[in-house]
Amino acid sequence: MSSDPWGRVDETGTVYVRTADGEKVVGSWQAGSPEEALAYFERKYEGLVVEIGLLERRVRTTDLSAKDAMTAIDHLRTQVDEHHAVGDLAALAKRLDKLVETVESRREERKVQKAKQTDEARRAKEELVAEAEQLAQSEQWRSAGERLRALVDTWKGLPRLDRKSDDELWHRFSHARSAFSKRRKAHFAALDAQREEARRTKERLVAEAESLSGSTDWGTTAARYRELMTEWKAAGRAQREHEDDLWNRFRGAQDVFFAARGAVFAERDAEQGENLKLKEELAAEAEKLLPVTDLKAARAAFRSVNERWEAIGHVPRDARPKVEARMHAVERAIQEAEEAEWRRTNPEARARAAGLTGQLQDAVDKLRKQIDTARAAGNDAKAEKLARELEGRQALLDQALKGLQEFGG
Repeated sequence: MSSDPWGRVDETGTVYVRTADGEKVVGSWQAGSPEEALAYFERKYEGLVVEIGLLERRVRTTDLSAKDAMTAIDHLRTQVDEHHAVGDLAALAKRLDKLVETVESRREERKVQKAKQTDEARRAKEELVAEAEQLAQSEQWRSAGERLRALVDTWKGLPRLDRKSDDELWHRFSHARSAFSKRRKAHFAALDAQREEARRTKERLVAEAESLSGSTDWGTTAARYRELMTEWKAAGRAQREHEDDLWNRFRGAQDVFFAARGAVFAERDAEQGENLKLKEELAAEAEKLLPVTDLKAARAAFRSVNERWEAIGHVPRDARPKVEARMHAVERAIQEAEEAEWRRTNPEARARAAGLTGQLQDAVDKLRKQIDTARAAGNDAKAEKLARELEGRQALLDQALKGLQEFGG
């Protein structure tokens, strides 16, 4: 019979392992010596030691699931419990028990971690839904659309929740995206309709602009072009592929008209510049008639100057007031000379002036006598009052005498 601290082989070749509950039959060995039998079953024990060690390492260093770990532990425990190896089977059983505790602990940790991850995923998805619902009302079509697409990618990267919660949140999320897409589609459909209407309007404006490009009715046509430009701006933009072409045609038609008008106006401005020089020469000739010494000659000379003036065409608008004012000043001076001559030679006017002068002279003489009488009587207050009245009458008399002198009287 052969034995070691953990097992023995009896005379019949039966192999036993020692346990806390006594010896247990490991198996029967008939092929060789008892020492070879013990060595064989000891190697089986070492094999279990290695497998348990490997499982411990996997549990400790990998993400082996609790289910798979427990399956492997049960498999090894069966081998230990069946006593098909010689060694400290109780120590192996303890290692397996401890490994079970480790797996259970890891299971709880993962459960807590998963619950935490689920809560975080729920909050993240709720935030995504809230942002998507806010973006659904946006009119920043490009940026909001890009952001919604980014939110979808973020959603896909989050863990799933329980089916009910995940479906409810996804329904809200999907509904927000659909609502935004529907609004955006409606917006661009309306925009397309507006741009089509703008295209039709601008086609009409271009047609009219091109029909006016050859007009020589400068004022009316220029005003109509300004109106067309106002209508163009109010029409809004057409589709991009039409807008530039329409604008080039519209602007080109205007350019043709305004270039032709510009050429005509340049020629007219040159002509009006020459007219201004001629009128300035006539104004200088008229100004030499002043002061008027011979009314008849001055009147005839001014008439001649004015006839030549009227025969000259337009002058530049900004220069017209100044040169015309010079002629009007000479004309007024001649008219004033005529009025003075008429007053001087008019018998009725002279008689009226003489009569008025006589009346004022009588009133002045009378006031002077009344003043002398008041002072002689010592009535200074009355004398002062009459003196003030005399000053006024004397001023009127002086003016009347001056007027009478104009009549040569």
